[in-house]
Amino acid sequence: MTPLPKRKHSTRRKGKRLASNAVVLPQLVVCKNCGKKKRSHRICKYCNK
Repeated sequence: MTPLPKRKHSTRRKGKRLASNAVVLPQLVVCKNCGKKKRSHRICKYCNK
């Protein structure tokens, strides 16, 4: 049998633990050649520049 917690974890502690699961959106910039959005420091998949 696994041990049970002796005290309740606070809401702040729970929130700090769950904060690491947040979705990180990629940084998007506008391509200088075609004007479409692309990820920064990557080659544009539409115009290959």
